[in-house]
Amino acid sequence: MARKGEQFAGLTVAIVTPFKNGKVDEVALRNTVDWHVAQGTNGLCPVGTTGESPTVTHDEHNRIIEIVCEQAAGRIKVMAGTGSNSTQEAIEMTRFAKSCGADGAMMVAPYYNKPTGEGFYQHYRAVAEAVDIPIILYNIPGRTAKNMEPDVVARIAEIPNVVAIKEATGSMDQASQTLAQTNLTVLSGDDSLTLPLLSMGGSGIVSVVGNIVPGDMLQLLKAWNSGNVAEAQKWHFKLFTLCRDMLGIATNPIPVKAAMQMLGRDTGELRLPLTPLSEAEAARLRKTLTAYGLL
Repeated sequence: MARKGEQFAGLTVAIVTPFKNGKVDEVALRNTVDWHVAQGTNGLCPVGTTGESPTVTHDEHNRIIEIVCEQAAGRIKVMAGTGSNSTQEAIEMTRFAKSCGADGAMMVAPYYNKPTGEGFYQHYRAVAEAVDIPIILYNIPGRTAKNMEPDVVARIAEIPNVVAIKEATGSMDQASQTLAQTNLTVLSGDDSLTLPLLSMGGSGIVSVVGNIVPGDMLQLLKAWNSGNVAEAQKWHFKLFTLCRDMLGIATNPIPVKAAMQMLGRDTGELRLPLTPLSEAEAARLRKTLTAYGLL
């Protein structure tokens, strides 16, 4: 089956937002974009969960998208985070992302207010009709408190400019249903489930671990796409330990920001209510990075 959003296949990294002295560190953000271009990363997703979107102001949110699009300059795709639990706000942010030249809009399912299936559909339809940009659904019920069920996703998928979904339910059954029932491009929302999802017809990953080892995730994708299953499995098991051990230490993006600092790519502080790793957690992370061969 031809899938609608294959321009977003491959490795998209959900990038962290660098902060310094309480403000967005614009120089570090531009350097992050350049680093990923050099690494061969296929796309960037600014101001998602990993980018601490809940704690940036609306002005900062827009500025981050503007900087990433400007610095990308067509060298790498930009899938801007524009989701909100307010439909009107989502329209405004998505419209701004398009004006900056974003290639697509990653829109998390409305959170906290827990819409019905009809509400989810009307939300995405309203944004899609207001802004002519490829839309990537983002289903992460562990954070939003409400799952977009497969039948709801299938209905939303009929909207022409809804082209892909970041599948972060952790359920391979749900991913299977979405792949079977729609022509959406399906991207893994969990690094450790990238290979299982590829095996069912998924097209890539929106990655957290790609902030530190994009090349390794690209090797997994390359092996799978070239039909070398054994090589893909090798990279899966190598990455699996890093993904589970690092991301299991604390809430994302706390561990990945700490890891970047340990690896010499300091992206500054976290914003409350997120707090740094404890000494014991930092020691555990250092041990994980050492075992992987990064330290």
